[in-house]
Amino acid sequence: MRKHVIAGNVARAAHDAASGRAAEERVADRHARRSADQPTEAGQEAHHMTNVAETMVEIIKDAGVERVYGLPGDSLNGFTDAIRTSDGVTWQLVRHEEAAAFAAAAESALTGELTVCAGSCGPGNLHLINGLFDAQRSRVPVLAIAAQIPGPEIGSNYFQETHPQDLFRECSVYTELVSMPEQLPRVLEIAMRTAVEKRGVAVVVVPGEIFLAETAGRKKSAPIRATRSVVRPGDDELRQAAEILNSAKKVTILGGAGTEGAHERVLAIAGRLKAPVVHALRGKEFLEYDNPYDVGMTGLLGFSSGYRAMESCDALLMLGTDFPYPQFYPSKAKIVQVDLRGEQLGRRTPIDLGLVGDVGDTIDALLPLLDDHTDRKHLDTSLKHYTKARKDLDDLADNDRNREPIHPQYVARLVSELASDDAVFIPDVGSPVVWASRYLEMNGRRRLIGSFSHGTMANAVPHAIGAQSAFPARQVIALSGDGGLSMLLGELLTVRQSKLPVKVVVFNNSSLNFVEVEMKAAGFVNYGTQLDNPSFADVANAMGIHGQRVEQPDDLEGALRAAFDHDGPALVDVVTAQQELSIPPAITAEQVKGFTLYAIRTILSGRGDELVDLADTNVFRRLFD
Repeated sequence: MRKHVIAGNVARAAHDAASGRAAEERVADRHARRSADQPTEAGQEAHHMTNVAETMVEIIKDAGVERVYGLPGDSLNGFTDAIRTSDGVTWQLVRHEEAAAFAAAAESALTGELTVCAGSCGPGNLHLINGLFDAQRSRVPVLAIAAQIPGPEIGSNYFQETHPQDLFRECSVYTELVSMPEQLPRVLEIAMRTAVEKRGVAVVVVPGEIFLAETAGRKKSAPIRATRSVVRPGDDELRQAAEILNSAKKVTILGGAGTEGAHERVLAIAGRLKAPVVHALRGKEFLEYDNPYDVGMTGLLGFSSGYRAMESCDALLMLGTDFPYPQFYPSKAKIVQVDLRGEQLGRRTPIDLGLVGDVGDTIDALLPLLDDHTDRKHLDTSLKHYTKARKDLDDLADNDRNREPIHPQYVARLVSELASDDAVFIPDVGSPVVWASRYLEMNGRRRLIGSFSHGTMANAVPHAIGAQSAFPARQVIALSGDGGLSMLLGELLTVRQSKLPVKVVVFNNSSLNFVEVEMKAAGFVNYGTQLDNPSFADVANAMGIHGQRVEQPDDLEGALRAAFDHDGPALVDVVTAQQELSIPPAITAEQVKGFTLYAIRTILSGRGDELVDLADTNVFRRLFD
């Protein structure tokens, strides 16, 4: 049986090679015929026929694309070779295609421009899917070039056959299979324009031989870049919004990613309404800084002041947010929601008025219709509660008298204090997101990106690859969980090989920590979450990356400074407390019941020492502080 499988694989490989050679021979033959038809003068270089791949590279270059992230493969060879011979577009090699899509998403998130990733046929482009889901849900424009098996073989269950145009449909705004050379470049330009204008993923599926085919020609048009239009609601809708907000006594604002670029205008409307401003996670980098109305976050990662500011209001103004947790919305307030995408309105909670518009443009039109509220009681009460909540959080982020293990809050606080003023922070999904959301300080120049909508593990280092590739002189800090880092550990080799000066801070608690918290809250005994980790610092050093392991709090600041000052990639492996609890601002009865069940079941299963460790980490420390 094994011999037959090997023989089949060899035969298929020979067929692929023959197909590739046949395509190359056809191209060479056309070159020869063209040269014969167009005689050249002595010393003049023979005319070069432009193939489809070269035209594709030219089009993405005109759109401002400087690099393509991916892994090469036989079906992709025509495209990668066109990049090799191009001027201005480079190939950014990664170790796994999933990382290519993450990297492209991060670059797009920082630049706002179209980025590109690519994968070879079958498993190659299939690996892109998780990173593309992340890009789609983060609403960043990414073009994925998915190479396909030879066109004549599609539908025959050929070696490595998949149907990417179907597989990627759920995570894209456009996907199309190219069946003949004449479809390009038109399909490519439509895909790029759709990705840019709808801010999502576009997938173009191209059989390998079509890359090498003679181009159908291209009528050059304006480069495909993002447009900017003024989008605001109609006058009648604006008047309705003003009536709701003017008649309310206690207005709270909830802002999300849609407030990007509208910081001053959000502050202006908050000042007019005397409204505390609560931010969702993706709104943190745009709203938190220099904001006298900020009262923090709400939700599972937030803290009590944000929750109370929303629960106690009689009118909630939602600005560019798709905050997903209905249990954290106010139970009695009137709600006005502003979003650029009409399909988002009322998706998470019932609303009284939905307005389609850009947040900044809508505020500009709405502000003249609003009364200047004079009663500051709701705002002052919310700010007072925020001051207390902030102090309680900050009290937990200390050295704790050099006790081991290190508290993760302290790690996040030191990272924030030591990082540069324009640093890019990228936390892994899980507990690093909790500490990042609570302790990283934004200033209008720093950026905070991550898999905040898709919520996938292992995003930090791959995202950092894209961020650092686009901004080689900027400080990029990946806040990795030990589970997330090990899931795509090979991308540390990408960082080293590409000489990207990424700084990786590992929250090493030898567990899938956030999963454990979820289990505790639901009443389950922790199971299947323990990680037997090596020293990640030793792993980094073996790869040629500066690595240092930290087990005592007194050593942490020096290790972080050394890593941040290092001229090249660096990793700090920090042994952190496994039993640190991140408690949401509103505890439900079910969660209390679940935690009680967890405690009982843990004792009955003979693992009572875990409860002692839990108490030591979270209760006794607070009593003695």
